[in-house]
Amino acid sequence: MIKVSHLKKSVDGNKKQVLRDINTEFAQGELIGIVGPSGSGKSMLLRCLALREPWDSGDYIWNEDKLIQGGGKGTYKLRSRFAYLEQNPSLYPERTALKNVLIGQVGQVSAIRRFTGMVRSDDYMGAMDELEKFGLLDKAHVKAGKLSGGEKQRVAICRALVHGAKFIAADEPTMGLDPKSAERVMETLGQLCKTQKTTIVTALPIELAEKYCTRIWGIHSGELKLDIVGRRLTSGEKRLIDLA
Repeated sequence: MIKVSHLKKSVDGNKKQVLRDINTEFAQGELIGIVGPSGSGKSMLLRCLALREPWDSGDYIWNEDKLIQGGGKGTYKLRSRFAYLEQNPSLYPERTALKNVLIGQVGQVSAIRRFTGMVRSDDYMGAMDELEKFGLLDKAHVKAGKLSGGEKQRVAICRALVHGAKFIAADEPTMGLDPKSAERVMETLGQLCKTQKTTIVTALPIELAEKYCTRIWGIHSGELKLDIVGRRLTSGEKRLIDLA
């Protein structure tokens, strides 16, 4: 069980509160969609859950591991479990999909490994296995700059898994994609939750959250207003978070 207690987050020297006393619990293997208007705090919540931002206050517990107590930064030794996927994944455009999976996220690998791409054979096979699972085996040796938006998103997911992620926070992973590509990305996320018990929290348009997610969080003005399991939102619930 993953538990978030009294998460608060401010920016601009604590002048602007972005997240206001967020409290929630969720289990491994859930696919949770976050919905809410622009500026409501969705992206910051994802970054905090993925240990990409220090918390002003609050506790973060993953099973028996206390990641954050009373605010601050997450425990560094556990950070590899957490991946944060931006709207436009940071890939090396001149390197292949396979190399991008192997050498990790931009700015997070050593200079030698980044530029030589040196890897162990078991790393190589693990990366190829992930690419195959998500229909990208034929793109393994294609440069990332030539991939479609949906393919780049799936490469970023493969990269996170190869590097040990058990929790993925994805910030609007379908933005700018055509309907078919968006559907493929959402199916990929759902498959991860079901088969590998990966926990995924993602900001989405409400129609995709209702179609694919097992749970929906509604956020407005930095507050978690809704936590709905297994159904669509009512008209009243949509109005509550200004999405009606």
